[in-house]
Amino acid sequence: MSLELHRRSVVADAHNDLLMAVAARPPQRWGSFFRQRWLPQLRDGGIDIQVLPVFIDDQYRPEGALRQTLRMLECAHVLAEHNADAVALCLNGADIDAALAQGRIALVLALESAPGVDASVELFSTLFRLGVRLASIAHWGRTPLADGSREDATRSRLTAPGIEALREMERLGMLFDISHLGASSVAHVLELATHSNARALRDHHRNLTDDQIRGVAATGGVVCVNFVPDFLTDDETRVSADRIVDHIEHVIAVAGVDHVGLGSDFVREVMTDVTPPCCESLDDEDPMFDFPGLEGPAGMPLVTEALVQRGLAEDDILKILGGNMQRLMSKHMG
Repeated sequence: MSLELHRRSVVADAHNDLLMAVAARPPQRWGSFFRQRWLPQLRDGGIDIQVLPVFIDDQYRPEGALRQTLRMLECAHVLAEHNADAVALCLNGADIDAALAQGRIALVLALESAPGVDASVELFSTLFRLGVRLASIAHWGRTPLADGSREDATRSRLTAPGIEALREMERLGMLFDISHLGASSVAHVLELATHSNARALRDHHRNLTDDQIRGVAATGGVVCVNFVPDFLTDDETRVSADRIVDHIEHVIAVAGVDHVGLGSDFVREVMTDVTPPCCESLDDEDPMFDFPGLEGPAGMPLVTEALVQRGLAEDDILKILGGNMQRLMSKHMG
């Protein structure tokens, strides 16, 4: 029953760093590598809408951040062109609806912390022209726009360029991701979130407090639960799809079922693809990667199964799996 429900749902994943893995290959392999390595996973997982973040490794920061950002965006366009029978880069809700109607996976481009922009806020307009439709302005550390969640002790709010960036993104129709912002910055700009969990269940600076969850809901936003084990629990024995549902149910209890979704952030498969020599297994004992069955998109039906077993109503499961994100994107994106 759960697999049948999963297959007829719109499944939206608000965060998968697979673009890092594809862009690590030579440009002439971008299209074929995506088709061979990642497209089968997305299909097996029943993914209909996939957000593709542009995450820039430290080795490119700061001097090469913009160049690598542009390279990864080009990679996304190339892999979409070479796999046009199966995927489509989408700029707005109508594009997403059209892709789904054609049986293609809707891809949405995002920036994670936007290091290529820094304080040059006018570049958001440039990146919007290149297809970016969602962005955060900090990761764990400090940027010219805001402080990330690991800098909570500073109690800092958005900088002046950060405020300008938020206004520019709103003008463009680019969704704002608060997932990595520090607590004071979250309070400053409660807008639209992608991949964060409930701090009440796992006290980690990366997760949202109940007040923050309520704030996201008040703006019409969606809190998409992250699958990274360290953000789900401090007890390695509790890592499971059932623990993901614990966080989903907590967000529902705090904010309502219309404000929760999925933001997987699959780590093991991406890191395997970018850790030389490529395709070598990572340390199975590292709790950051140890999530049997849910290391990649193919495991997504396990979440649906856990939701069904928990007894959630079918209509609510449809919202959680992707209905809420589809609604949000249709209303605000582009």
